Amino acid sequence: MKIDDALIDKLSTLSKLEFEGKDREEIKKDLERMLTFVDKLNEVDTDEVEPLVYMTDEYAVLRDDEAKNTLSKEDALKNAPSKDSDYFRVPKVLNKEA
Repeated sequence: MKIDDALIDKLSTLSKLEFEGKDREEIKKDLERMLTFVDKLNEVDTDEVEPLVYMTDEYAVLRDDEAKNTLSKEDALKNAPSKDSDYFRVPKVLNKEA
């Protein structure tokens, strides 16, 4: 793939970024280095390598779902800016006139 000004313009439009002057040249060099690195991967022989689907042999290991009281009502309401006995008070967000 050829890295030229047209490609930089297209990428800058897609990414909503602007590259001018020195920055434009640095982006070109960076993209060329990235493509060179990716091309190196084509040199590796992967004919006998199975595709990697999962990182471990374990599948769907889940913890037991146990209900626990981790925070008391008093602790939860301790730093509330506004509270009413056992509840948080929040500003009204619905308008009934609609």
